[in-house]
Amino acid sequence: MNTCRPINLSATAEDLLNRGLLLPVMEMFYSVQGEGFNTGKPAAFVRIGGCDVGCHWCDVKEAWDASLHSLTKTKEIIDYLSGFPAKSVVITGGEPLNYNLGPLCNGLKNRGVKIFIETCGAYPLSGSFDWICLSPKRNMRPRADMLQMADELKVIIHKTSDLEWAAQNADLIKESCLLYLQPEWSKYNEMLPQIVEYVQQHPRWMISLQAHKFMNIP
Repeated sequence: MNTCRPINLSATAEDLLNRGLLLPVMEMFYSVQGEGFNTGKPAAFVRIGGCDVGCHWCDVKEAWDASLHSLTKTKEIIDYLSGFPAKSVVITGGEPLNYNLGPLCNGLKNRGVKIFIETCGAYPLSGSFDWICLSPKRNMRPRADMLQMADELKVIIHKTSDLEWAAQNADLIKESCLLYLQPEWSKYNEMLPQIVEYVQQHPRWMISLQAHKFMNIP
């Protein structure tokens, strides 16, 4: 069992968690995607608790400790997420691929829902997705197979050297993968001019902004 998962579970709960029939849900809500390729599109979101990557600039550190978040039946998650007008769901975290997402994805697919995932790419893929956004982190480098499956590479730029980190990862993805640079929110004013200049010189890259924060929505 991964260390970011809930501890002190009963044998039954642990079995259900491993089978993907329970998941530690931090929050679920209906909003508009604010980042990357799907910016501006309405979607339901599920944030799964538990992350062992530990980015110091993370803006959802309350998601790190999975034991703080209620284990929720996957069927209940599916019922809730599939009940909104936009039949699109974003699975995020935390790091959602710490868990078996097969049952969640299968249930959503059976309801006609498109599924997008946001992951650091450090763990094997479980489940079936219509769009994979991979945001690589230095603390826990992405797997080679995950880099090849990514539809979108979104690199968070907290300091100038992160532009080099972005270029290193861009050398490892499939040709059709879209490339985005996104300023880390607390460094927005400092890093955005550098990102603009970089994108002008490297036109395969595009800029992602956290539009939901400007719109003051989740």
